[in-house]
Amino acid sequence: MLHEPGNQHIETDKAAAKKAKLGVKMFIIYTLVYAGFVFIGLTKPEWMGLRALGEQNLAIVYGFGLIILAIIMGFIYNYFCTRMEDKLNKH
Repeated sequence: MLHEPGNQHIETDKAAAKKAKLGVKMFIIYTLVYAGFVFIGLTKPEWMGLRALGEQNLAIVYGFGLIILAIIMGFIYNYFCTRMEDKLNKH
């Protein structure tokens, strides 16, 4: 058993800058949607009790919508980042 250094070949991600920009844009979008939830809760809390979808009130629907939006945005981010990596990190 030899104690030699591991593989010293370290690759750089050429898509990192584009992925970061996409992440920031998606973060801003999510933050604005979330800010709408907070704004309604602060300015018109009675609206949170209104029926929005079926028997559920706006607070529940909006809250679950935020969770679902985050999951969907995660899939979208993964899809576009994978495409960017495949395109820009060709060997």
